[in-house]
Amino acid sequence: MSFLSNLISGLSLGSIYALIALGYTMVYGIAKMLNFAHGDVIMVGAFTVIVAVNSMGLPAVLGIVLSVLICVVMGVTIERIAYKPLRSSPPLSVLITAIGVSYFLQSLALIIFGSTQKSFPKVFNMEPVHLGELTIKGESIETLVVTTAIMIGLTLFINKTKMGKAMRAVSEDRAAAELMGISVNKTITVTFAIGSALASVAGLFFGATYGFIGPYTGSMPGIKAFVAAVFGGIGSIPGAMLGGILLGVIENLAKAYISTELSDAIVFGVLVLVLCLKPTGLLGKKINEKV
Repeated sequence: MSFLSNLISGLSLGSIYALIALGYTMVYGIAKMLNFAHGDVIMVGAFTVIVAVNSMGLPAVLGIVLSVLICVVMGVTIERIAYKPLRSSPPLSVLITAIGVSYFLQSLALIIFGSTQKSFPKVFNMEPVHLGELTIKGESIETLVVTTAIMIGLTLFINKTKMGKAMRAVSEDRAAAELMGISVNKTITVTFAIGSALASVAGLFFGATYGFIGPYTGSMPGIKAFVAAVFGGIGSIPGAMLGGILLGVIENLAKAYISTELSDAIVFGVLVLVLCLKPTGLLGKKINEKV
């Protein structure tokens, strides 16, 4: 039973990683850039819930809605101010800018909230489910259900809607998409908005699972989610989902049965092994470029 319990906890953690990884992989697939500030959006979203519920006394639902809205606005603003002027710049310039934005958000959180971690409010009231000797936390069930619904909805959005088709067109060939009348700038902006909303939801579940949020909370989950995106195949939405879930399961089982201290090393070691065997990731596709 302990194995099943650890497996379910791993699936819950992996779902959070998958939500964050989706933001990474969408931005990379469409804008061809790595937004390393994405992890810190998790922290901003979680702190927004803390302020809204603990300080302002708002209901948890309004706190969650406010968190999503603020993260969407922030994601779009970051894209307009920091990344849009660098569309034609070398990838290294964009990468350095993304790291700078990440440190800016962390420093701003330190100034506003201080270095101590803040208690995350109880936003879910589901009781644990007991199946014989197996006990499943309510937060784990809610995380799995909500993230599964979001992933299905996002897949349908990408494959069935006009904007989703525009995203796929821009990802495939930006110049050709422009010739077909697709607004590349609008498409990239919508991509950042969706990615930031997903990061906000991930921050909500991360806070509900662990109970505390600090200025550096988003750093390690952000890095691991990037690892998950690469693991599954950077640029692939199904790959991000698969990579995130597998990463969460591997990390949780490593903590339970090998070593808590070595769990991160095991996660990154698995990534190296996978990339040695399949450099494009589990679901990534090899792209041939004409020269």
